[in-house]
This record gives sequence, C-alpha cells and structure tokens, in this order.
Amino acid sequence: MSADIETLEEQLIAAKRDAQSVVAGLTGEQGTWRSDARSWSIAECLDHLAIGNRVYLRAMEEPAVRARTEGRQRRSPATPGLLGGWFVRTLEPPVRARLKAPRLIRPQKDPSLSDALADFVASQEKVRAFLRSYADIDLAGVRFPNPFVPGLRFSLATGLHVIAAHERRHLWQAWRVRRRLNPSAEEA
Repeated sequence: MSADIETLEEQLIAAKRDAQSVVAGLTGEQGTWRSDARSWSIAECLDHLAIGNRVYLRAMEEPAVRARTEGRQRRSPATPGLLGGWFVRTLEPPVRARLKAPRLIRPQKDPSLSDALADFVASQEKVRAFLRSYADIDLAGVRFPNPFVPGLRFSLATGLHVIAAHERRHLWQAWRVRRRLNPSAEEA
C-alpha cells in the first residue's frame, strides 16, 4: 500500500480509537447528556459521523466502480486539490466556526451511546474497505457529486480526506462534551 493510502487508513484507525476512548467508562445516560438544548451529546456526535460517512460513501461508490471498469489506474497520490484542500482544512479542529449540519446527516434524536458507537465503527469499517478496494484507481482524478452542495464535485481523494477531517472535528466536539460532563476526562 502506498504511503498516502496508509496515512489515510491510519487517520481512520486513530478516529476509531479516539471514539472508543471518548465513550470509555460512560453510562448510557452520560453518553446522551447535553450541556444545553442546542448542543449535541457524545452519542449524537457519533451518530452524525456514522450517517455522514454512509452518505459520502454512497455518493462515491458509483464513480469508483465506473473508474475501475474504465481502467482508470492510479496516477498520483490521493490528495485533495486546491478547493478540496481548503474545504478539508475548514473541517479540522479546533472548530473556528459552527456550521449547521445538513438535514440529511443530522443525528437521530437521542440515539443510545452503544448504538451510536457501533454504527460509527461499522461506518468506519466501510470507509476503510472502500479505501483499500479502490486504492489502485485514480482517486485524485475521479470526481463524485458532493451530496450536500448541488453542482459541486470533489475528487474521491478529497472525499476520503473530508471524511477523516469531519471525524476529527466531531470527535473533538465529543471530547469537549465529555470534559463538561467530567472535567477530569483526558483525551487519548
């Protein structure tokens, strides 16, 4: 596996470990606690990520399959382009601007902590399987329609980097919730 693909996979594995750490030792009630009515719980952060991962992968799958069928082999590293790179950077923690989640990926109302973690881990496995399955195609050259912004197309490489940065963003948010819930909690 090439270094860029390994790096993406390592980022996804780190997010999975971080998610497991943020929920470690919490009761179901603590996992659904919110500091106020407008904020999300840890379970909602994880649920949002699981839903977002599934939506992004659904949008990316058909162009990846088509690229494989057309024989579009890897030609360059799986890195985002200029616009995609900027978008990825806007997602990175620490969060500077709060954005309202698109309706399509808003978390369920009061998901259980155990279900939200299991769904997140399952979505992560699918992202990692996609990454491994399509590592040999031109991830930087194949485009897919952004599922949230009509008319905007990202490369598959950008989509994978968006998923990883989006996970870091909301795990950072989950840790902030945990620190409010338990000020002695430490990030992994």
